[in-house]
Amino acid sequence: PEPGRCAHFVLRKRRFCRMVPAPGRRFCGEHALEEEQNDRRRIPCPLDPKHTIYEDQLQKHLKKCNSREKPKPVYFVQDINAGLKDVAEIPEKQVPLSSLSIEELQNLIIKLKKASNGLELHLEEQILSHQALQEALNDPKNGEPAFKHLKQQASILGNMEKLHLLGPGRCFVEFGAGRGKLSHWVDVALENVESVQFLLVERATTRFKVDGKHKRRDSIFERLQVDIQHLCLNKVPILEKKKLPVVGIGKHLCGAATDLALRCLVESYTTCCDGEEEEPAPKRSRAAQTEVAPHNSAGNKSPTADHKPVAGIVIALCCHHKCDWTHYVGREFFKSVGLGPVEFHYFQRMSSWATCGMRETTSKASTSEDSEDQTNDTEEHEQALSRTESGSDTLQGILSVEERKEIGCLCKRLIDHGRIEYLQQRGYKAALQYYTESAVSLENVLLTAVPSHSLIPEPT
Repeated sequence: PEPGRCAHFVLRKRRFCRMVPAPGRRFCGEHALEEEQNDRRRIPCPLDPKHTIYEDQLQKHLKKCNSREKPKPVYFVQDINAGLKDVAEIPEKQVPLSSLSIEELQNLIIKLKKASNGLELHLEEQILSHQALQEALNDPKNGEPAFKHLKQQASILGNMEKLHLLGPGRCFVEFGAGRGKLSHWVDVALENVESVQFLLVERATTRFKVDGKHKRRDSIFERLQVDIQHLCLNKVPILEKKKLPVVGIGKHLCGAATDLALRCLVESYTTCCDGEEEEPAPKRSRAAQTEVAPHNSAGNKSPTADHKPVAGIVIALCCHHKCDWTHYVGREFFKSVGLGPVEFHYFQRMSSWATCGMRETTSKASTSEDSEDQTNDTEEHEQALSRTESGSDTLQGILSVEERKEIGCLCKRLIDHGRIEYLQQRGYKAALQYYTESAVSLENVLLTAVPSHSLIPEPT
């Protein structure tokens, strides 16, 4: 170890810990268990065993530990966006994909192709850019990974501009915000626009946030540390006060988080945006649900009849293998084509073949420069499926890499089509498009939705 540094060797990083221990000690506080201490003993924290504490300070530490249960914010409503309440629909035991016989797998593929028959599977390319990112895109100091992220963010902003979602008097809600880079670039694009606010939704604490870069007085940034599953937007104080139309955005919103975000915007927010005085009906008609689109019809009982709750949704999709039937918004579509939770379970696992097959192909081409980029392009969410889960060993000799990739893409499109139908039934004009090249990101599909009443002129 370096002089004055902790003597613990971190195997994962292949180096010694760089923390500074107390005077006279060889190990820092986190690794003090490795040091003989006759006077005081360190134990793992019962709230979070990732860190240790002195045993004689346990009660004091529990009162201030960052992992302690904190008071719930006003916008926290337990499971408001969770979806399925009837646990009877969920199979008790899910058999791993690798345990299926050849006949069972072939039957699943037949069901998949039958359900996909007649769907629009060939997406249009909408690979756009935006002037706000041109300087960063042309900056040679940015490496290849940063350049890939910038290209995606530029295309997302370009698609938002095409849908006329970049404008004044809006609240941009970034789901799965992480460091907040997407909101940052939206703020840059709206540099001279007044009355703009940002809500950055992230359930985990995040390091290296870019929130501090926002110096404009006209834009307001606020972080909501809450799981999307429990987020009730209409209880967020700043939205209650200003009543600005909301634009939901997200870059690589992982798996079930996309479904939670859609339900958060389309159901729990828009159907309850009139305030707590009006109790939400347990069974609300589709006609009533579509009344919340920006173009309010006559007869709306809301005192804020000109208020437009959701102006648009723009979400870059990701990690279909992490979707969940409980939260999935397209369950009605699946049932309409004769599918249920069992098929959904297998299709969401098989969806990983769309990218795992690509990685296997490119990894063999060691002379290709693109192979390293695609393998290392983990984005915010790396697909952490084992070879057993992805079925690569089981399928050797049954399906080629290209066939697996085709089936995986089909699973993704089927799951996404359920989301599109969900939005359409609730009064939105929804679409899927490729927003970047596969060499930039293997997860390159963007979901967009605007209220059907909105008249969006075609670009000249």
